[in-house]
Amino acid sequence: MDNRPIGFFDSGLGGLTCIPYVLDALPDESIVYFGDTARTPYGSKAVSTIRSFAFEIADFLVDSSVKMIAIACNTVSSTCLDELRERHPEIPILGIIAPAAYTAALASHTGKRIGVIGTKATIASGAYRKAIKESAPDAEIFEAACPALVPLIEEGIIENEIMDLTIRYYLDHFVSYNKIDTLVLGCTHYPLIRHNIMQFYPELSIIDPSRELLTTIETELANRGILAERTESIPPENTFYASDLSENFVNMISRILAGSDANACFRTISLEKKV
Repeated sequence: MDNRPIGFFDSGLGGLTCIPYVLDALPDESIVYFGDTARTPYGSKAVSTIRSFAFEIADFLVDSSVKMIAIACNTVSSTCLDELRERHPEIPILGIIAPAAYTAALASHTGKRIGVIGTKATIASGAYRKAIKESAPDAEIFEAACPALVPLIEEGIIENEIMDLTIRYYLDHFVSYNKIDTLVLGCTHYPLIRHNIMQFYPELSIIDPSRELLTTIETELANRGILAERTESIPPENTFYASDLSENFVNMISRILAGSDANACFRTISLEKKV
């Protein structure tokens, strides 16, 4: 038993899409989340810059006494997961790419024509291609960077014609020309526009890494014997930090976590001067 919180972090608010799955499946666990909203997006930045930011946030989470870090960011997972594990060998650090890649390999139809969309850094890393090939060496994999999507999502421009036009700009030719049957949302922001994507491409099997990360978290906690066990009636407290406590961040917490376990408590604190 270990009642210390699980740490999550992302370049912004996209990683929040992982949290409802954890709250629903593991109600005894508490969460410390950090969204680097002041410096988002990461996907167009140099790898050295991404690594520096990731080290700062991981250090903060370790100082916050988390028992595990789940990287709810495809860009960080694809560029510096190994370095983060070397920096903090005392706790498990989980990336988001491997579980999603495995599911994509299993879910793809007979043709195994898998599309991956993500940030420039994630796509350039080839991390999804490599991970999918490990489980499905015969799969055809097609990748596309969609850099305009994250800024629009961060600004809350979702139920909007601008978002729909941007999706179609990136995906119309990509999906049809490559005859894609399975699409991996290779950025944790993208589940927030899943319904937009589905209305244009209803034939696609869509893989949400935010959901797939839960399985890895559950397995790691059980294998290490560090699942939380609450005996008190007070619900676990979940804390959400941001480097820039914007109105968008607060609103998105309410949007993403609406309908999650009602016993969860949420508190948002700015760490702008600490990170």
